[in-house]
Amino acid sequence: MKTRFALLFTFVVLVLGLASPAFAQETATASAAVSVELVRWSIITAGFALAIAAAFGALSQAKGLSAAVEGIARNPAAANDIRGNLILGLVLIESLVIYVLLVSLILFFVQPFSG
Repeated sequence: MKTRFALLFTFVVLVLGLASPAFAQETATASAAVSVELVRWSIITAGFALAIAAAFGALSQAKGLSAAVEGIARNPAAANDIRGNLILGLVLIESLVIYVLLVSLILFFVQPFSG
């Protein structure tokens, strides 16, 4: 089952990679209309990316906190070690959300695709 999934995944990636020249850059006359559309879609995409990152970041932080509290309840003597690992994990999870925020702000204000 795993090999079938791996082969299917590889095939899909290969087909999408070979189909990408069909979506190549258009001529310069159409670039003004495409530029406005590209900025619009980059803002929408950045908003969705931020929403998804915040949602899954919050879910993973909640799961980590739940596991830490359960571990401290089972073994109160290990509370300091668990607390340190919990804080490190929460910081790393939150840093990923902050990176998505940074990329979203770049897409909002810098507009790297607008020629």
